[in-house]
Amino acid sequence: MAISADHIRDKLTKELAAVHVDVEDTSPNRCAASFKVLVVSPQFEGKPLLQRHRMVNTCLAEELKEIHAFEQKTLTPEQWEKQKSQ
Repeated sequence: MAISADHIRDKLTKELAAVHVDVEDTSPNRCAASFKVLVVSPQFEGKPLLQRHRMVNTCLAEELKEIHAFEQKTLTPEQWEKQKSQ
């Protein structure tokens, strides 16, 4: 199964009710083996970082079997607004 940045973006947006998702293919030749994501979701409110990352990992469990490297940043909408204003 070929995994695309669009597929990851769509799945995270749908399953985590994300209000913002950035997905970057960081593979040297864009071969979909390595991704970096930023996920902003109200579902992360009140949850510690580890729990947020587990939510993302659970959402992408099948995809992560094919991906060699996965870097993620998870923010609440409030944290995202603060970060954008800095």
